[in-house]
Amino acid sequence: MASTITAGSLTVKITEAITLNGSDMGSTNTFTVGAINEINQRIVSLDSGNLRTLFEFGTVIGSGTFVKAEVQYVRITNKDDTNAVSLNLATAVSNCWVDVAAGQSLMVSRAVSTAQGVASGTVGLPVLADLVKITGYSANSIDLDCYIALA
Repeated sequence: MASTITAGSLTVKITEAITLNGSDMGSTNTFTVGAINEINQRIVSLDSGNLRTLFEFGTVIGSGTFVKAEVQYVRITNKDDTNAVSLNLATAVSNCWVDVAAGQSLMVSRAVSTAQGVASGTVGLPVLADLVKITGYSANSIDLDCYIALA
């Protein structure tokens, strides 16, 4: 059976709008990711005080697991109006915690070789590794808008 899905291009536009002292200091950046043939979007309700898996990445598709080589774009938006969420981007050997404030988003361009692991407190050349999992944690119950695009 051949697929009847026609791949499309995902266009992402980021706009900052501000005027300072009468001067427009805003900016718009747009990028396009071609050959997208799968989108997954869902609202995830995190319960307070528990670490919850948002995405897993592997070599085969499974329940909640996406093929890491096909991941082209990931966005997680904190839909809470007050509380931050802590997101953990994990590789097989390291992980990185990122706080995302209320109403803010975290974007990841790919799951392959995007996470940076630093072996010591000294920042040197980055060590890139494939993502294996993204989890979320908040001391409060919050909602996240989770969006992923795959080729």
